[in-house]
Amino acid sequence: MNKTILDFIIHYEYVGIFLALAFGLIGLPVPDEILLTFTGYLVYERKTGFALTFLSAFLGAMSGISVSYFLGYKLGLPFLKTFGPKIGITEEKIEKTQWHFQKYGKLMIIIGYFIPGIRHISAYIAGISAMKFKRFALYAYSGGLVWSFTFIMLGKELGRKWRVVEQYFHNLGFYAILTAVAAVLLIWLIYKVKMKRS
Repeated sequence: MNKTILDFIIHYEYVGIFLALAFGLIGLPVPDEILLTFTGYLVYERKTGFALTFLSAFLGAMSGISVSYFLGYKLGLPFLKTFGPKIGITEEKIEKTQWHFQKYGKLMIIIGYFIPGIRHISAYIAGISAMKFKRFALYAYSGGLVWSFTFIMLGKELGRKWRVVEQYFHNLGFYAILTAVAAVLLIWLIYKVKMKRS
């Protein structure tokens, strides 16, 4: 992970976490999962508090994904296809996300956080598709809550071994994504079953 980003987080703490995740969710090349795991490590080292770290990460992610939604809603697909490639959002990724969004819709917004490349585009596609913001926010913010909590806790539990996550994503990225998606789907299914019973 880029040392500059780590130094930025260490120096600016909660504001740094908020800004890094906000810009990362808009589409800038920020390794979000690794960044979140690092913030969990900072909690482990007691350099930051868990509550404020989690709140900063969650609000940063929500800000970034909301901006992405409104950019998609106001400027549409031509904007994304024109400016997306400049921040790594290729036309191939856009088309793949559109296909997934049409097939899975709201579920795609929730689990999209756990799929690098997809999470950066799902909000744009939701905006382009004119999904109502309240509905979008319900799914996007729920997914962001689980995503932020998962990786911060992972970093906190791993402690000084937090870089294992970086190596894991680098070497086994595809399998890491599948595992994460499976975990989120399981949580979502359990939640739906509990809701039906209640």
